[in-house]
Amino acid sequence: MLVSEDATRQLKEVCHMLRTSYVVMIMLVASVLFLGCKGEGPTNPGADRAASMTDVTTSHHEYNPEINPDDFVGVIDNPYLAFAPGKTFLYSGETEDGTETGEVFVTFDTKVILGVTTTVVHDRVMLNGSLIEETFDWYAQDKDGNVWYFGEDSKEFKDGVIVSTEGSWEAGKDGALPGIIMLAHPKIGTTYRQEFALDVAEDMAKVLSLKKPVSIPYGDFEDCLQTMEWTPLQPGQREFKYYAPGVGLVLEFAPRGGGTRIELIDITL
Repeated sequence: MLVSEDATRQLKEVCHMLRTSYVVMIMLVASVLFLGCKGEGPTNPGADRAASMTDVTTSHHEYNPEINPDDFVGVIDNPYLAFAPGKTFLYSGETEDGTETGEVFVTFDTKVILGVTTTVVHDRVMLNGSLIEETFDWYAQDKDGNVWYFGEDSKEFKDGVIVSTEGSWEAGKDGALPGIIMLAHPKIGTTYRQEFALDVAEDMAKVLSLKKPVSIPYGDFEDCLQTMEWTPLQPGQREFKYYAPGVGLVLEFAPRGGGTRIELIDITL
């Protein structure tokens, strides 16, 4: 079939227009993707990075938070967990076994773990006046305000005698890794690892609310952070904790065992 010169010229022009339109389309798509990715970047990279590293959806085989000592500061002033040295938090509540009291003392001692200088917090639990548990916890806060948990030296007592050290662990030893005990910017629905020592300490938490009111003898608090904690080592057990901004932990509630409720009764300096 013979084709005229005009028809050939028109066909070439159409092909050229199609090629040009295709290139323009590709450039537009690439620009949209680039701008979209740029616009979705984290507003607080450190906090979001910490949350993603501790997300419980991550397999423990993949969990490997990067710890750089230069990323940590010498104070713990997160509004939900302000651990100033010398401060003591006193708790009390009724359990199925009797009256439980707790004393959480933020010591002036420090311990270096993975190159990070942590604050030593001394926690004692009494049942009907007798010591049943004593723990030294190690915490440190990063520059973004996340409070990391680097381990604990825990002892259980019966009749004044140590009967167990189960649950003790230290980041960097036997595969144990630090977790986050308190996020800098909690968001409802965020789940995170608080600690990780396989088959020893695997506590996890989820943010449930930022607006929970709490009323206890120590005071009435609005806009409390509510979290739910659990561990695969004790299936079915749940513990709900409530933190008041500027105060710290004010209430713990465990539905099992008759509904144990432990309340803050005093803070001393």
